[in-house]
Amino acid sequence: MRGRRAMLDVKDKAWVDECPVDCIYEGERTLYIHPDECVECGSCEPVCPVETIFYEDDVPGQWAQFTAENASFAGPLGSPGGASKTGPLPYDTGYAASCVTSGSGTVPGPGYSDGSATPARQPTE
Repeated sequence: MRGRRAMLDVKDKAWVDECPVDCIYEGERTLYIHPDECVECGSCEPVCPVETIFYEDDVPGQWAQFTAENASFAGPLGSPGGASKTGPLPYDTGYAASCVTSGSGTVPGPGYSDGSATPARQPTE
């Protein structure tokens, strides 16, 4: 369930409560599935209102970048053992932070046309 397209600036959390392992973390602009904590049970998939969750092997090519985004976001966290332990986090990946949302979809901002996934801001300790 690690690949999903951006729901930038939406943060519909209907699917978050369905996660039995609490692996869905909140950044500034979007939600991220922690790839090391997700057990790919599928509980969140039918509840997601915009069909943005896929099993890792089923991620459509055009959304593969977001599998990397989830991993990039989770990297600085390590494995805190659940999103409820961290609460909302004050950063996103560089890619998500730079994306511009418009009526026609999400477009990477300047400097991210290559799809790089570098956190815009690292978590502070």
